Formats: sequence, C-alpha cells, structure tokens
Amino acid sequence: MSTYPHPIIAREGWPFVAMAVAMAVAVTVAAGWGWSVAFWLIALFMLQFFRDPQRTIPSDPKAVLSPADGRIVMVERAEDPYLKREALKFSVFMNVFNVHSNRSPIDGEVREVWYHAGKFINAALPKASLQNERNALWIKTESGVDVTCVQVAGLIARRILCYVKAGDRLARGQRYGFIRFGSRVDLYLPLSAVPKASVGDKVYATASVLAELA
Repeated sequence: MSTYPHPIIAREGWPFVAMAVAMAVAVTVAAGWGWSVAFWLIALFMLQFFRDPQRTIPSDPKAVLSPADGRIVMVERAEDPYLKREALKFSVFMNVFNVHSNRSPIDGEVREVWYHAGKFINAALPKASLQNERNALWIKTESGVDVTCVQVAGLIARRILCYVKAGDRLARGQRYGFIRFGSRVDLYLPLSAVPKASVGDKVYATASVLAELA
C-alpha cells in the first residue's frame, strides 16, 4: 500500500479545504443556503481535488508504475534532456479532476534533482515538457537502470512540490511530491523497456503499469 501517512485528503490540501469549508459555513450562517450553494460547491471541489487514496502496488519487480493519475498523451522515442540519451517517453496528463499526488515508478536511489522555472502553457501540449516549470528526478535501480521522472506544471498549476533530494531512496509507489491544479508527469525509460500502456489509456498512480524493464 501507499507509504503516505495521511491518506484520503492530501496534507497539501488541508489549508485549502479548511478555508473553503469555513467560507461556506460563514456565508450559510450570514445569508442562508440560497447564497451559499456556490461556496459549498467550491468546498466539494477542493475535497475531490486533494483526495489522496491508498493504492495497491503490483508485485512484478520489473513493472514501471505510473507516477500519476491521468490519461496518457504520449508514448514515443524521444531524447531525455536530463541524461542526454535516447529514451522511451511516457507523458501522463492530469486534469483538475485527477488525483495530483505523485509517486515513484520504481525502486531506486535518487541520483539528482533538477528544477527549472518556466512557463505555464497547456500541459497537454508536447512543448510543455521543455518550456513549462518542471522538476526532474534521476532515479537509478539496484541493477543500474536509469529512469527520469519529471513533474511539469500546467496552465493552471502554479506550484510543484517535491520532497526528495539526491541520495534518498524511493520504493515503488512511494509518494514523493504533489502538483496543484492541473499538470503532467513525463517518464523517460531505457529503449529496452517494453510498453504496457498506450496513448489514450486512463492510468492511476502506483496501480497502473506503464512498461516492463528488460
């Protein structure tokens, strides 16, 4: 199961949920239900956006797990701009109705973390990988396989959160970050990896397998 200690509602959302509920209650008390409906809808949106359910981790040690909930918008051969290699690239786009908790796709050691400030164009566009604000992790497995996992901000997203640093170890399915309000995650794998998901597939962080390592 997830190693995140605060399931159901992500800790990143506690202030937003509390503020939305408090405002809805205040408007209800001051003006009645008729005036407060919109505020309660906002509170419900905050609750669904910041939900953070536990997930069952697939048992196959060679499986590369989805680092995010969403829909696959890209599976192609591309250059990994961080490790300067040809790689198999997966891009998972998250809309505002997806869970935005990010989890490690593999077991391994974080070798490097790169943060780049950037734009906030639509995260579903291919150019977002290189132009938007982003945070990349280089993770190396015990067998020496290199995986690059990149959090990319989107049109509405304004905050990428990453809680690991170089030298930390990650377990498959371990929660390592969060992106607020719409975004995507790019994954660069060795060309020898065998794809198990296709463009258009709906995937879930930790629960869905994107590829299998050779």
